[in-house]
Amino acid sequence: MDSAFMIDIVYKLLSGLPLTLNLTVFGLIGGGCLALVLNAIRATPLGNSVASTYVFLFRGTPLLIQLFVIYYGLSALPFVRGSFLWPLLREPYWCGLLALILNDAAYTSEILRGAFRAVPQGSREAAKVVGMTRWEAFRRISFPIALRQALPAYSSEVVALLKGTALVSTITLMEVTGIASAAVRQTWRAIEVFLCAAIIYLVLSLLVTWSFAQVERRLSPWLFRDAR
Repeated sequence: MDSAFMIDIVYKLLSGLPLTLNLTVFGLIGGGCLALVLNAIRATPLGNSVASTYVFLFRGTPLLIQLFVIYYGLSALPFVRGSFLWPLLREPYWCGLLALILNDAAYTSEILRGAFRAVPQGSREAAKVVGMTRWEAFRRISFPIALRQALPAYSSEVVALLKGTALVSTITLMEVTGIASAAVRQTWRAIEVFLCAAIIYLVLSLLVTWSFAQVERRLSPWLFRDAR
């Protein structure tokens, strides 16, 4: 392997890193907000059915198919092309981001649902006894406990979404994988190029995992006392 070539390729791939991080961050923000909505509407039978169907559809189908349906499928619908959404949906960036948001929301909503179910009922009852309002009980009791429960699974979802951004290269977006694919077509040196791309994703995944581990250690220090 040519080390000088690989160093040059790494620099080229890093030019796509801002777009990768952009899609990851905004995908997580949008997916997290939508996940909260999905959990909120579960309070009613109809809302629960809607949320369950949504989660089933988006967890049961590949992200790549969802991306293609949004990018290629919606553009074939006349009412979409004539709507106010068309200026956004005709752009690869917004289609890619929308697919990531919708997919992430399905997984995050289940993570949150499991975390809130893990909050002991006795904690909620104790909050009532001491006179806390529902909002105070949520903010001071339920949410902190649920956050600790959700962190390990959510860190895996963040890494999964980060790696999932590679799929937007299939709709012409030039993030890390898109630039890598273009470099392979130009140089025919697939091993070196994709190895460099893999290293970048690996480093990012390690940083995410380490960051969540530090947050978890700070929120639940008693779990790590024996590990010292």
